[in-house]
Order: sequence, then C-alpha cells, then structure tokens
Amino acid sequence: MIPQISESGSFPETGQIHHNLKTSMKANISNIRFALLVTTTLLFGLAIQAQETKIVLKDCAGTWSGALKIQKTQLRLVMNITFNEADSAMATFDSPDQGVLDLPTSRLALVDDSIYVDADGFGGKFAGKLDSTLNSIAGSWMQGGMSFPLTMERQGKRVTINRPQEPKPPFPYHVIQVKFRNETAGIELAGTLTTPEAQGLAPAVVLISGSGMQNRDEELLGHKPFLLLADFLTRKGFAVLRYDDRGVGASKGDFSAATSLDFAKDAESALNFLKTRDEVDTAKIGFIGHSEGGLIAPIVASTRKDVAFIVMMAGPGLTGEQILLLQAALIAKSGGADEKTIKSNDKISRDIYSVLKKNSDNEKAAQKLRILIADYDKKNPDKKSDPATKEKENTAKIETLTSPWFRCFLTLDPQVYLSKVLCPLLAINGSLDLQVPPKENLEAIEKALIFGGNSSYVIEELPGLNHLFQTATTGNPNEYAKIEETISPGALELMSAWMKNNLK
Repeated sequence: MIPQISESGSFPETGQIHHNLKTSMKANISNIRFALLVTTTLLFGLAIQAQETKIVLKDCAGTWSGALKIQKTQLRLVMNITFNEADSAMATFDSPDQGVLDLPTSRLALVDDSIYVDADGFGGKFAGKLDSTLNSIAGSWMQGGMSFPLTMERQGKRVTINRPQEPKPPFPYHVIQVKFRNETAGIELAGTLTTPEAQGLAPAVVLISGSGMQNRDEELLGHKPFLLLADFLTRKGFAVLRYDDRGVGASKGDFSAATSLDFAKDAESALNFLKTRDEVDTAKIGFIGHSEGGLIAPIVASTRKDVAFIVMMAGPGLTGEQILLLQAALIAKSGGADEKTIKSNDKISRDIYSVLKKNSDNEKAAQKLRILIADYDKKNPDKKSDPATKEKENTAKIETLTSPWFRCFLTLDPQVYLSKVLCPLLAINGSLDLQVPPKENLEAIEKALIFGGNSSYVIEELPGLNHLFQTATTGNPNEYAKIEETISPGALELMSAWMKNNLK
C-alpha cells in the first residue's frame, strides 16, 4: 500500500494517537502501508493479584467494550478478562475497527473498586472505576502524554471479526511452501506456491505487495488480500506465488535498508524461481502488483522481455511526492478538515520534501527538518501533547523521512519504467481510492504507455471501490477494517478474465 501522510491528512498529527502496524513507530509520513489511529499492538498479558477488597478480579471476568473519541473518529476498544487453569487473571484487548483481536497485556490490577492496566512497552495506561452493579468501568485511556475519556460496558460475548471471503481449507489445489534466493542481495526469500490440480503446465503469476513490511498474504486490518487473490486465481487455473517481504516472516534480509529498486530485485528473483518449476508454463508468467507493487512490476518488466503480463492494482503513475501531496489533501478533506488546514499542511509537506531533495546528507537534512518542524509546531501548538512526547514524535518523523526507502520513493518516476513496458498491461483503480488517486495516476500510466508504443493495455476506474478494492462509502482509510469485504468480486473477475484473454 502506498503510505499515507495521516488519517486526517495533516503532517503534524497533533490531535491523534498513531501506531504503525508494521514498525510500531509514530510517524506522519510512513513508509509502510499507512498510519492508523491508536495502537494495533495494544496491550497486555500478566496479571497482578488484587488486594483483598469487597470486589475481586473474578467479579471483573468477561468482555468489556468502549469507544475512544478522537477528533471526529470513534475507535472501539474491547477488554477481555479471563482466568486460566491456575486461577490467574489474564487480559487481552481487541481493536475491532482495526481488525485486531487477542492482543496481550503487561499488567492488570484491581485496587478497591478501580481497575488499572498498564502498557509499559508502549506507554499506554487505562484506569477506571467500577460502578456498583459491576457492569460499567468509567475511566481514561492515557497515551503519549494525552488522556481520553473511556467508559467500558460489560458485554455478553466476545467480539468477532467477520471476513466472509477468507479462504478456508481443504483447498482443491496444491499448496507448497517454497524458498528462493535473490542472488544480487544474497538473501533467501520464503513464500507459498499454489498450483492447480489439473495436469499440464499452468500459467503463473507473482503477487507483489504494497509499501511497508508485508507478509505473503499482504495481511492488514484482519484482511488477507493476497491469500484471497491466490485462492481465486488458482481455482481459475493459475499457479500463484506469494512471498514474505525481505526481513518479514520467513524471508531473510534487512527491510529497513531496502528501497523500491531493491524490492524489484526480489520480485525478479520470484520470476526466475517460477521458471524452474515443472508445473509452470515458463512463457506465461506475469505480475500482479498492489499499490507500490504496481510500481515494482513495471520496473522489472522494463528490462525483462519475458514478463507475459502485468496487472497494476492501484499502482502509481506519478512520483511519490505528487501522490503524497494529493493523498494528504484528499484524506484531510474526507476527514472534515477545512481549507486553511489543508493548505497549511500542504505547505509544510512541500517544504519538507524540498529539504530532502536538496540535502542528500542525512545529518544535514535532519538538522534542517528539525528546525522546520519546530517552527511549524511553534505556530501550531499542540496543547494535548507534552514537550518530551512531541520531541520523540518529531525524531521518529525525521528518521522515517530520511530513510532510504522514503528518499527513493519520493522522487522515483514510474513513467520512466512504464514507457519501456511492452507486454499486455491492465491498470485498475477504485474511484474512491484516496491513497493513489485514480484520475491523475491512471492518466499518467496511459500517457507513459502511449509514449512507449504499448498498445496492448486496458485502463479501468472501478466505481465505488477504495484503495484495497473493497466496496466502500467514502474511501477513507478508517473504513478499511470496518468493511467485511476483502476484495470486490467484480475486481477479481475482471483481473482473471483479462489475464486469461491475454494468455490465449
């Protein structure tokens, strides 16, 4: 997924709690799939025995649910208190709006009629007082120097997250765990190859994930898009290879030091691996890339004439800088920000990107960025955040901005590579995609293909779909986890039909 400035579109994120699913690092411009409200690695696991009081921890056993109100957004938080066979209390948290369940805890205590839960590793705390009926806990959630009212009500049952499209075994095809090497980087990558049961050579496709540390299922927010895509296409007769990003899951390598160009070498290694498989028709191997993966596929195909086809799912046609600026404004507007705020955030973002482009030395760039951000904070004071917390946030921002991946992504121009792609290409975007805006990017993709002389392409904007190709209402990233659909059936059918037609 192309990174997003933030849920509100503002660079400084002064009014929100953020935690990146991939890096656990607070950042406004994230090099991963996107920043989210509140932590997805929420809390806890050990319990402390309650003091001898009229109320005991067993009285608190069960499921408790409340909602954090952050600006115009509500985020459900669920606490589950259970007891094991040794009669010790345990607590876990669910964040259903982020698609996350059963997160462990670090400390649970009951003192008189009050419950205290600490997240020492993340710096969060919950403290609340039980009412006389033991059905409500009125308290506060504290994190990053800020405090939010939170009342938890007792619920009758555990929270479940419905993902009706997620494939479940047994599967009517072969599932093979594989490993292959990127000889250029000297690393071993691991993935899953699914092949049809039918006899004969199968056309094949490599799935390339979006930005951020992605596992082979491109798992996020309770969804597993690549698991679904692999299952769907294998049932249609394709062999499908999906793999963990370098440094993720069972794959080796250092993710933090890699750029889009390095990831292209990983994808090329996957292509080379498929050419060694007896089940695969080596003349019919293509790529499906989602978001940043839609940039990586053309990078490979620009120098390899043995790529049979490319499907770009919300792939970029513009530079990273252009996308981030568009994305920030669209998400901010979707979140209710006024024009003054949008313009202010646009200016600070442009100033930051200018510093990065003019200063290749990270130390010099960091010094100038720190001054720039401090000046912005002075003009836009955040009364809810203490100076120490703000300093940590800004340090994390600067580390992200000066990372190899972000520097590369900021200026990398997809049109340079797209203009050299001559294989059949399908580019699709959802009309509600706020992260890779469809109009501007699809137009840029087509322009590059025409310039390069490729006439074998299809460009489609799919009505009502978001960046993940879910049927959506607004397209805002805060909808992703709440939507039960993982990928629109119409989008799946479109890709499959186009691929088969171009492999005849």
